[in-house]
Amino acid sequence: MDEIISAEIRRFVQEESGNRFGESGERYFDDPLVGFAAADDPLFLKYKEVIGEFHLTPEELAETAEGGCWHPRTVICWVLPITEATRASNRPETMYPSRAWAQTRHHGETFNTSLRRHLVRFLVERGHRALAPQLHPGWREYGETPVGIASSWSERHAAYAAGFGTFSLNDALITERGIAHRLGTVITDLALTPSPRPYLHHKINCLWHRNGTCGACIGRCPVGALSKEGHDKRICRDHVYGTIPAKVAEQYQVASTGCGLCQTRVPCEGKIP
Repeated sequence: MDEIISAEIRRFVQEESGNRFGESGERYFDDPLVGFAAADDPLFLKYKEVIGEFHLTPEELAETAEGGCWHPRTVICWVLPITEATRASNRPETMYPSRAWAQTRHHGETFNTSLRRHLVRFLVERGHRALAPQLHPGWREYGETPVGIASSWSERHAAYAAGFGTFSLNDALITERGIAHRLGTVITDLALTPSPRPYLHHKINCLWHRNGTCGACIGRCPVGALSKEGHDKRICRDHVYGTIPAKVAEQYQVASTGCGLCQTRVPCEGKIP
């Protein structure tokens, strides 16, 4: 079933029209990476310490799922790498994202939600229980926590548990396809083989954390949300969800724009540096 699930996610990404720009027909995302984490991996309990008690475990999500309580066994995770063409369009930008980047953030995430729903339906039709944490009624965002803005389920931390990559100075996840991507997760009662975590520690893919070099993302941030001390989520959020949409959302014909400057024109843009 491991390969059946992976193949279905790849098929959906390759074939569905929602993964394509309306004008050109080019894809928002390249072929996905797919991996699995055990639902009872101790990391999910650890996240209650690292992120906050409000961060839900797979067990807690399944206990409060619509349709009744069930026992989760696997967290299915995927990485949707943003295409080279879209990343290239964002590299020259210095204040706002490119049009292609903004449309990928808006329409691409709509597609990602469709993929979450599709995979849940795919599993349920085969007799399994499944849920998408991002669509669960218990999903919440918290504005004031010890770690700043956070939510009750982190797809980045789930992806770390599934062996996809480690965290960067700007808090994003550096995978083998780099840092420019979207992530998705579905929890199921189907037992799948957990993916290995081939890293020494949770920040090793970032050159700054590994040996004190780079820091290119600091200079890419137009509002000073990044420094050697890390990521100021409040400054970042005000720019990404306030200033940028007010300036270019209507022009780009989207509601959410993203930013992505610190994810492009940096050594980790499309690979582990």
